[in-house]
Amino acid sequence: MTSRLTQADLEAARDRLVPDVVASGLRVLFCGINPGLMTAATGHHFARPGNRFWPVLHLSGFTPRQLKPSEQQELLSYGLGITNVVARATARADELSAQEYREGGRVLAEKVAELRPRWLAVVGVTAYRSAFGEPKAKIGPQERTIGGARVWALPNPSGLNAHWTAATMAEEYGRLREAAAAR
Repeated sequence: MTSRLTQADLEAARDRLVPDVVASGLRVLFCGINPGLMTAATGHHFARPGNRFWPVLHLSGFTPRQLKPSEQQELLSYGLGITNVVARATARADELSAQEYREGGRVLAEKVAELRPRWLAVVGVTAYRSAFGEPKAKIGPQERTIGGARVWALPNPSGLNAHWTAATMAEEYGRLREAAAAR
């Protein structure tokens, strides 16, 4: 499906909303920054071919095999889900305003309080900093809780995040997996 999308298809997806993959009581709710145009066009989270979310999720042991974006609903069977800080789709995260991040953080906190996941994993430490007013936050577990959930800031799996390889990301995601497995 993704290979048949034209630039016009992607542009038509701008500002589109993508449904969350959520349920109550998840082990981990992964939270992206916002949907990219490929995600919005397909309706599947982390759909851009260069995005490393799905390979890293498998390499870190969260899933027994590498899922395709189109298989995102299978995450629920593993106690995992996906949402975003900001709901609207853009070509790049730098198209989002500081106000959108703050409002997204407020809405996310309400969503987490309602869904009650054990962990909220924000995929992108910069998004976490912006949404929750934590300018010094670093990758890893955070001191604060949001909506009753523990919080972990993870590296952004975008192919643009060259500071992290799939292997080093998988190590960090694996640390979260181990923490989420512990009671």
